[in-house]
Amino acid sequence: MAEWMLEDAAKAHDLKFAILRYFNVAGADPKGRLGQSTPQATHLIKVAVQTALGLRPALEIFGTDYPTRDGTCIRDYIQVSDLVAAHLMALAHLRRGGESLISNCGYGRGVSVFEVVDAVKQISGADFKVRISGRRPGDPASLIAGTKRIKAVLGWTPEYDDLPTIVGQALEWERRLHNKSVTGPAGANSLACDAV
Repeated sequence: MAEWMLEDAAKAHDLKFAILRYFNVAGADPKGRLGQSTPQATHLIKVAVQTALGLRPALEIFGTDYPTRDGTCIRDYIQVSDLVAAHLMALAHLRRGGESLISNCGYGRGVSVFEVVDAVKQISGADFKVRISGRRPGDPASLIAGTKRIKAVLGWTPEYDDLPTIVGQALEWERRLHNKSVTGPAGANSLACDAV
């Protein structure tokens, strides 16, 4: 609906716009300046690293009977800095006089829930508890972004398209958040924000 409204406003007022559709933002700024700080987040990678750090008792997997390579849902994750770069490129495109753009923003391939869990266990060195539950209503088996348009129009090339890198960044960010909550505001970066 928001896209339709922007398209209508553009026709009525000679407005140019860029809409980037993205699904599962993950990881953290490689320099540790920002990451997801939502207290009760439900994003898989954040929940998995919190479980690996002992901040949650277990990780719950919803469904292992999907028509996918290992039975769990497949999602296209995008690292937060890659997403920031895409937004900056979209803005530069508009400032150069480029046409309005609606594009998906992802890596064009997905990873399964089990693959994420395995990556978090391997990188953290923690063999945390996993509980298998039934499917959640409405969860599709696979969500993967088609990325041809953003690459063709903006020339966008992701820099952090690597699950172990994304998981490692998320793990370090979560450690920093936990240390901040234990030591207080003076003990950690004050730029924490709910960016992903």
